[in-house]
Amino acid sequence: MARASTRPTSRDVAQAAGVSQAAVSLVLGDKWRGRVSETTAERVRQAARDLGYRPNLAARNLRLGHTRTILLVVPELTTEFFAGVYTGAARLAAAHGFGVVLYPSPEGIGPAPDPFASAPAALDGVLASSMAADALTAIRGDQLPLVMLDSDPAGSLGAATVNLDIADGARQVADHLLHLGHRHFLHLAADVPSWTFEVRARALATRLATTPGTSLRTAPTPMTIEGALTATETALDTPGPPPTAIVCDDDKLAAGVYKALRRRGLRIPDDVSVTGVDDIALAAALDPELTTVRLDAELFGERGMRALLAVLEGRTPEEGEIPVELVVRGSTAPPRA
Repeated sequence: MARASTRPTSRDVAQAAGVSQAAVSLVLGDKWRGRVSETTAERVRQAARDLGYRPNLAARNLRLGHTRTILLVVPELTTEFFAGVYTGAARLAAAHGFGVVLYPSPEGIGPAPDPFASAPAALDGVLASSMAADALTAIRGDQLPLVMLDSDPAGSLGAATVNLDIADGARQVADHLLHLGHRHFLHLAADVPSWTFEVRARALATRLATTPGTSLRTAPTPMTIEGALTATETALDTPGPPPTAIVCDDDKLAAGVYKALRRRGLRIPDDVSVTGVDDIALAAALDPELTTVRLDAELFGERGMRALLAVLEGRTPEEGEIPVELVVRGSTAPPRA
């Protein structure tokens, strides 16, 4: 009766499988190849499943001198995109026996206080967004195995970088709007000093410049709906050709643009076309639904974690940017004649 209320041990698994505890340790630690047969290994795994056995990771980690904990540093918790990054990263980490601690930079960007007495002693590695890179110094995360997300590969702090092909996303937006016939553009640009936003701005300007007769104005804005509303109204009051298309650095900014245009009595897309980036739930909730660049946040987090696991194991991480996709909805149309 006592056994029913006691957590199964490796000894129980060994008895059920008819093998030694050493063999159980080899199989469940994935070090059995060349030491025990495939048949024996499967018998041990089945016995562990039947008994509901889970290794005591805390005790094992103390022996190994590792915590099997990864720190994910992001700009903020209120962004749906970074929630997806966490989901993808944590799912892959759990499959490899790692836990993920999510740590936001309190002000979105900039330094952050150390959440640990000593991060290098409490963590095995760090996965960080470039928008929160300044927080790494404060927590001494740059002294640990580090993989950077959305970061300049040429100047990254990390052992590896994982990026979405955000430049191609900007080019897809430009091509779509140019094909519709737009020539006067307003870029509502996030006023965040980040590599990813610099890449978007540069790719957009470069692609629009290939078509004669285009004009492009840039309006910096805080990453808020109200900030985007104000920046749009100011830009619309600026002398020069009125924009027929407004390109936003993310979907939340596009919501501010919608409000500004409607205050002016302008219709979307009849008078002005609007695009975003991210394809969060808000994009389909807006009316009309927003044309935007879909970024696979969960895949982004998964690829980042996969790269960090490779670094921890001394392997070379997978290279190549993650493709993005323009999703065309009702917020874009040809400009008025």
